[in-house]
Amino acid sequence: MMRPALTLRRRRILIDVGTQRDLFTADGKACIRNHRRVLANIRRVMAWARKEHIRVISTVRIFSPAGNWLSKPYCVAGTEGARKIRYTFLARSRAYASDGYTDFPRDLFECYDQVIQEIRSDDPFEEPRADRILSEVKATDFLVIGAPIETSVKFLVLGLLLRRKNVIVLADAVGSLEKHASEIALRQMQAKGAKLLDSKAVVGVSHLKKVGICSCDRCQGRLLKAAAEAD
Repeated sequence: MMRPALTLRRRRILIDVGTQRDLFTADGKACIRNHRRVLANIRRVMAWARKEHIRVISTVRIFSPAGNWLSKPYCVAGTEGARKIRYTFLARSRAYASDGYTDFPRDLFECYDQVIQEIRSDDPFEEPRADRILSEVKATDFLVIGAPIETSVKFLVLGLLLRRKNVIVLADAVGSLEKHASEIALRQMQAKGAKLLDSKAVVGVSHLKKVGICSCDRCQGRLLKAAAEAD
């Protein structure tokens, strides 16, 4: 009998969506709302994944430089804004370009802790290799972090649920661009069967205060320091 293409000894897998500079830093072209809090929680989740040897699938949104800049001005291939946030990398990672192929080694998660797949659509299941990896990987729980909730996160979660996966969205580690649309997306995901949990319910708590990637005053703690000195 043939064994599944991707079998994990670990029972959980983490999926991080679009953790790129344009979406998560204040000077990015499409920075999410409340980015400091979301980034801090993402950093905690990634630290937990390293400590617990949780395998990670990362999707990286890439737009073509020749595309419509008016409608898609962020995460353009070759720009600083398209780069992945540094602490969302694991030591043993394998990156795949968006090339239309479906191939990957059968022992992928025995050789690597993280797979990074470029995608050129909001829906990762439109990328053939991403579709195959996400569909075939075997795990008890799929934990989801990243952004934007309204598009990429929603399409990922609904696609996993359609494939009968058990999905947990770490609600304080996902970011949105627009409040009303994000609330609708969260309700849709929950209605289809996704669980919404705060990250501390899964990874515990820590005393991390700085996100270590964004240079804005809020992320660097300068606003809190100024307020404390004023008191």
